[in-house]
Amino acid sequence: MTDSTDTDSTRRRMVAAALGLGGTLVALSAAQAAECPADRGTNAEGIEGPKEGKGVTDAVLTTLDLGAEKVRLRGYQLRLRRLVVQPGGEVPVHSHASRPALIYIAEGEMTEFKNICAVPILHRAGEATPEDHRVVHWWRNTGRVPAVILSADVFGTGEDPHMM
Repeated sequence: MTDSTDTDSTRRRMVAAALGLGGTLVALSAAQAAECPADRGTNAEGIEGPKEGKGVTDAVLTTLDLGAEKVRLRGYQLRLRRLVVQPGGEVPVHSHASRPALIYIAEGEMTEFKNICAVPILHRAGEATPEDHRVVHWWRNTGRVPAVILSADVFGTGEDPHMM
């Protein structure tokens, strides 16, 4: 015969484990919310979108000369920018062939149209996404409030400093 105290304790542990697992799954799904769905991969046709920005302000917050650092990437900077995109605003089509970046949505939401995904991707505040050499894309603020984006990229000093 089992002691009811042991049974209650076991039940509490099982409930706690289930809640922990549920929380982990929610966190994982939130972390991957900005990913292209596995069954909706590459858009082999390429990407069409606006050629110029609309409703976007772009401010360079700081840069770091990577040629002077241990990595010795002469001619490159690590750059941090803050972009504010008004509702309906657009970041034009651009490539990351030579400019890898990490994007963090600080406020609002943005929809990304990307060559490696056949469907648009909704990015919400608190989400981050990498932009590697394969990415050609553009963004639109489909929300009702301005979106604030932090962009950290490795930027060649010979490149156009205004490229998105």
